[in-house]
Amino acid sequence: MRDVEPKPMPRFDPRSLRKTVLRMAYAGSTVHIACAFSLIEILTVLYRSHLRLGTDGPRSFIRDYLILSKGHGVMAQYACLRELGWITDFDIDRYFSDGTTLKGLCDAHVPGLEVSSGSLGHGLSVGVGLALAAKRRQTPQRCFAIVGDGEMNEGAIWEALLCAVHFELSNLVVIVDKNGFQAMGATQEVLRLGCLADKLKAFGLVTREVDGHDEAALHATILELTNQPVPRPKGIVAHTVKGKGVSFMEGNNRWHYSRLTAETFAAAMAELES
Repeated sequence: MRDVEPKPMPRFDPRSLRKTVLRMAYAGSTVHIACAFSLIEILTVLYRSHLRLGTDGPRSFIRDYLILSKGHGVMAQYACLRELGWITDFDIDRYFSDGTTLKGLCDAHVPGLEVSSGSLGHGLSVGVGLALAAKRRQTPQRCFAIVGDGEMNEGAIWEALLCAVHFELSNLVVIVDKNGFQAMGATQEVLRLGCLADKLKAFGLVTREVDGHDEAALHATILELTNQPVPRPKGIVAHTVKGKGVSFMEGNNRWHYSRLTAETFAAAMAELES
């Protein structure tokens, strides 16, 4: 990637972030737009108000960790890294092209991304390891790990949660992007998960449910949990809409794998610009 120049203070505006995702998806003729859109407000609130990033950019050794275990939603995180100035418009407009460093799944080779998480179910385990390491080093670093509700089908997720509770990782916050879908259909139809909040509580996490597109509610929930002085990991079930922000994508699982045409790109951008 090219050297980046200093940028003004990031705004992290959800509408602008969604437009950046559309630019990337159209430039690279790629998929996973809808599953990036359901993450936007979660990432907005984390980057704007909660992640302590240090002063040395993505290589800072004291910054908080953000694990995107739901790695196919990475365009949403790339859009945030662009706001930070950690990647450039040159990177965005070459997304998924020959020679680019920005791939279609979360890749730890990109500065600012902690984990390669194309295979679902593994990122949370990395997050548990990072939180445990920070605890043993006695640093103030926290780890925020975002998983998808479809990803919760993976047994490794539940093993990681057991370890997080056992090691009393109070510096770990697990956020479930519960948009109700996975690649092949509705999560309820593929494998019923029951009440995720009850399951997280039963595993020992201090757990809250929240509207995953309500920025004020997300902020208040994260603040309340991270300020709790209890030796337990925290869990948030964020109820979201797959494809949120563009009417013909909302709740339409075809947009897990659909690519933008010139017409659908123009229509989606027009909605976000109106």
